[in-house]
Parts: sequence; C-alpha cells; structure tokens
Amino acid sequence: MRVSTYHIRQFLLAPKRRSAGSQRAHLTASALKMAQQYKLKIPSLDLKNGEKVEAEIEGIDKAKVLLLKVADKYHALSPRCTHYGAPLVKGVLTRDGRLTCPWHGACFNVGTGDIENAPAADPLAHYPIIEKDGAVYIEGDEDTIKAGHRLGDIKCAADGQEHVVIVGGGSGCFGTVEGLRGGGFKGRVTVISREPHPPIDRTKLSKALISDANRLILRNYEWFKAASVDLITDDVLAVDFANRQVSTASRKDFSYTKLVLATGGTPRTLPLPGFKELGNIFVLRTLLDVKSILEAVGEEKGRRIVVIGSSFIGMEVAKTLVGKGHIVSVVGMEKAPLERVIGAQVGVGFQAQLEKTGVKFFMEASVDSASPSTSDVTKVGTVNLKDGSQLPADLAILGVGVAPATEFLTGNPAVQLERDGSIKVNEYFSAIGLEDVYAIGDIATYPYHGPGGNGAYTRIEHWNVAQNAGRAVANHINEPSANPKPFIPIFWSALGSQLRYCGNTVGGYDDLVLKGNPEDAKFVAYYTKGETVVAVASMGMDPTVSHASELMRRGSMPSKSEIKSGVDILGVS
Repeated sequence: MRVSTYHIRQFLLAPKRRSAGSQRAHLTASALKMAQQYKLKIPSLDLKNGEKVEAEIEGIDKAKVLLLKVADKYHALSPRCTHYGAPLVKGVLTRDGRLTCPWHGACFNVGTGDIENAPAADPLAHYPIIEKDGAVYIEGDEDTIKAGHRLGDIKCAADGQEHVVIVGGGSGCFGTVEGLRGGGFKGRVTVISREPHPPIDRTKLSKALISDANRLILRNYEWFKAASVDLITDDVLAVDFANRQVSTASRKDFSYTKLVLATGGTPRTLPLPGFKELGNIFVLRTLLDVKSILEAVGEEKGRRIVVIGSSFIGMEVAKTLVGKGHIVSVVGMEKAPLERVIGAQVGVGFQAQLEKTGVKFFMEASVDSASPSTSDVTKVGTVNLKDGSQLPADLAILGVGVAPATEFLTGNPAVQLERDGSIKVNEYFSAIGLEDVYAIGDIATYPYHGPGGNGAYTRIEHWNVAQNAGRAVANHINEPSANPKPFIPIFWSALGSQLRYCGNTVGGYDDLVLKGNPEDAKFVAYYTKGETVVAVASMGMDPTVSHASELMRRGSMPSKSEIKSGVDILGVS
C-alpha cells in the first residue's frame, strides 16, 4: 500500500475538518510511518515573504518541488500547474495564499494545494517541510512526487437522500462534479448529456481539430464509476420543476433534490439561400462536428475552405486548417477580427499574424448565399458575398456564435427565459424563481461583480467561466451558508501566439491603452471605462493577465491614468 502526501497531510492536520476544496482522511500511525523523507538540493530555507523557488529532490531523477513563503510560513508544493503544466514558479502569489498559473488562470491554495479556480483538474500535492542536520527535507511518497499532483482518493459510495442531477456534459458539468466530490458530497450524482462521452477539453476542438475523444476527456469512465457518478447518454426533453423530475427522449424520468442546468450553447446557422440545402457546410461545437469536418477535408492538401465569422472559433479553426496546407478565407462583418471583444487595434494585429500564414480576410463583408458545386450539386461550391464577390469553397465552416441551449424549457410555465433564451441566476448561480435549480455556462445570465460590472447581468460564453460556475454551484450545495466567491473571467486563444484575457466589458469600454504591438505578438492591452480598467489582454507577456486578474479580484488594479503614466502592474503587490 502506498500512502500519498495528501493522506499524510490530512493525518497531520485536523482530520475532522473538511473544506470545500478537499476531502479529509484518517490514517493509522502505522500507515503514517510509510512516508519517506527526501532531501532537497538547497542549503537552507532563505526566502522573503512572496518569494518562490524550485528545488531539486535528491534520490528522484528530475524531480522538483516548489518552495514559497507566505505570511512567514514556508510551503512545499508540486511545481507545475495541473492544467497544461505551466511552471508555477512564474505564477502569481498573493498574501492570502493564492497561487495562480501564469498561463490560463488556474489557482491553488498554497496551504493545502486545493483548487481555488479552474481550469486545473487536479490539486497540487502539499508536502510537510523538515529542517534537520543542517539540511532541508520534504515528507511524501515517490509516486505523488513523480505525478506532480495530489494522488487523493475520490472513491465514493453514494448514499443518503440527496440526488444532484446535472443536465449537460461539458465544462460546467465537470466543474460541478469535481467540486461536489472534492468537497465531500456523499449523495447521488447523475449526469445526463447528449454527447456520448465524459466531459472533454472542448477548447482543443477549434484549436487543434482533434476528433479522438480519448485524447480530450478530462476524466475517464473508471474515474466517474469510482466517484459514483452515473453518466447517462440521453436528450432531456422537459423538466417538471414542481415535482422535481427530468424527462428524457428515451422515456426515462429522473428525480432530483438539486438540479444543475449546464446545457451549453447551440451553434447558430445562417438563414440564407443554400446554407440549409447544401452539404459540406459545418458548425463546430462537438466531436462529431470535428469528425465531419475532417472527413470533408480529406487527406489531400489545398482544399478551399471558407470560414464565416471572425470570432475566436472562426479564427482558431482558420489558423489550424491553413497550418494543414489548405486555402482558407475568413469572412467577417466587423472592421477587424474580434473587434467586439478586443477592439480593432488589437484585432488588426491578429489579422496580420494570420495573413502571414496564408489566411485571406474579407472584413466588413456580409454573406448573401451559398451556391452548389459544379461537380456535386448537393454540396457547396461557392460562398457569395453581398458585394458580388464569389469565394470558391470545397467546404464552409460557420463560426457565427451560439444561442443558449434551452429549447427544452421553451413554453415551460415555471421558467421565464431571458430574451436571448438564457436563464437569470443570482451570485450562487441559483436560477431566480426556481427552488434548488442552478444554471451555469452559456445558458446563465449572472450578476458580474468584477471591475466596472457593479452587479450588472451578463452572459459569458467561455469554457473556463462555465467550469468556475460549476465549482461555485458545488460550493453552495456543499456549504449553503458560505458566501459566494466571485471570480474574474479568464480566457485564452491560440491566435498566432497565445492570447490571454481577463475581466469583462459587460458595461462596454471607452478607451484602450495599448503597450507593445499585437502584430509582433508581444503586447498588453488595457480596456478602460473612465478611470477603471475593466479588462486586460496580452501576448508574450506572461504572467501579466494572471497578475491583473488577482489585482481585479482585490480591487487593487491601477487606474487608466496610472497605466498611461507608465505603471507596470507586475510591480504592484
């Protein structure tokens, strides 16, 4: 039997205490004796508060540990983020013990290793530190050290009367399940999803066009089975909120004590001539969509592909396909790609980056119709623009946004959907007017309390926001009396280089302070409303956005005037 550092720590710390981020375990003294001490290749502990350093471990090849000091106390943790492996020594450390990944905003509690914010799946290992005989040691086991994350036991034999039903199997579902079981929830959990696989990393669909579910799933079937989470592939047709029952297409009914609606978005199509009748016109949302696109593209290079929409999805898939040797055109209605979110000044930089790879852009353009191919009249051959331009197309991909996937609630007398089809929720993501019902992800309109938000209701379509919302729901179910923990939205995109973004422009922005050049893939953009910085975007400047997100969370972000005067936010504690 191997004992993980997670279990050792829980024995050393108060075993009866349980937080929303971790399950506490009891061990016998004999089990504790199986822990080993490993010497670090450092002479002594000599850090100032807020400092971090990586240290090698003697006796384990290439193994390292992250040492840091907060509030006069030393901590030893796994050295890399459990999302994509970013070096946490380059992350952002706060005085209240939060360690944020420099890349994608995953956040950990330095005192426990627990996850504070998505998108990390696994918590960090936290090792006891021992100083003796003029040397520094950590206490743990080799498997955990090599794994680089906590090897906690998620096994759960579901019992009791509580039954959480989650409708939808995406990022919001994943965050909810992880938060529930990680927080000690012992009731039943059922996931009903129309997708025939566990939750996946959907961000990789447009960024890499990966069609193999095994390369994308966040947890395998064995994990869900061990955690007593039932995965049901079905389509929800209706919800009886009065009787707390969900009905599916296979004529099954599921009773719930708590219901989490996480159905995501339905890709929009174009109600224009040819787009409904012709084949080889695709949306991109699911693994099946990716498989269909790849089948249409085939093995030969040089396919003529028209991407309609200069959104993140459209831009990412354009970059991916031109990199595979195809002829790609992007049609957008804005002056510059992504103008609505990141502004024309930054958007033109991204356009220039992709033009260098061969992508052609048709901006401030509107689509008129699609015409059939001369060789196969059942498939698209030309995308016609309203200015008379004709773009040859062996296939077309639509990236024109999504609508909240709430069709199954249309006409339900218990629900009043918002004008866009979303569900209005409070700070806990509880659906307003519905008891014990939550809505998260693309279907949720929630009060935003970040800079410039002031509680204004907004809907944010991003994978990471959905996952954090799921964790917020799990926290509320596990600890109903706890206060909500508002998070700053963070997202990223593979455009030329890696774009980072935090904040939100729900209330709009009236100025953009740009440092650097987006075309060179090295810049920071500050979006301001009055003197308030409401959002920050960057490329090649990590960990600027992660640092900005923590400043925003604490209300410590410098003002527009300070930024213009030359204040470097990385120098702001």
